[in-house]
Amino acid sequence: MSSPTALIIVASMTVAGFMLGAVPFSAIIVKWLGKANIRDFGDGNPGAVNAWKAGGWKLGLSAGFLDFAKGGATTAISIYVFGVESWALVPIALAPVAGHAFSPFLKFRGGKALATTFGVWSALTLYEAPVVLGLFLTIFYFTVDEDAWSVILAMVCFFILLLITIPEGYILTVWAGDFAIVAYKHRLELAMGVHLKPAFLKMVRRRA
Repeated sequence: MSSPTALIIVASMTVAGFMLGAVPFSAIIVKWLGKANIRDFGDGNPGAVNAWKAGGWKLGLSAGFLDFAKGGATTAISIYVFGVESWALVPIALAPVAGHAFSPFLKFRGGKALATTFGVWSALTLYEAPVVLGLFLTIFYFTVDEDAWSVILAMVCFFILLLITIPEGYILTVWAGDFAIVAYKHRLELAMGVHLKPAFLKMVRRRA
């Protein structure tokens, strides 16, 4: 896309994606319905997991769905309404992830962008990427003791699969930007190192 109109579409959808991604739905829902500050729960992250902890599963699922939807909305509209493709999708796809992670509505201290990441990849690949990423995340969640490392290892495995199935430069660039943001948001937990869950180790030893 190189025409002035196309550039305007890309720029507009990138800005719209960032601003939509920046809307802290989890914090808003918890405050309005749960009448609590989401940062007082769990690790203080304004995301769906802490919305669940603050107000129960209904609030958690609602917040997770909204974070997922805002990740995929502008990317899907760009692809299926405006026909944006290839490298022009890179800034559009990364914008909601960056907006959620560095929300100006939260003094640039946003969430960890996992649900938003699933939304973006749903728009890019429909169900394929989210299913695979979710499978890897589930596997590592039950084997690795630190949730942050579960996310990172799942993202790395996802990248390997992308290299095999969709080795397009723009797709891998979206992954790289997404990975950099997610890794940065999990940096404190990652610094603690990676360990296998005691229950998983016990099971392996029994079968050895």
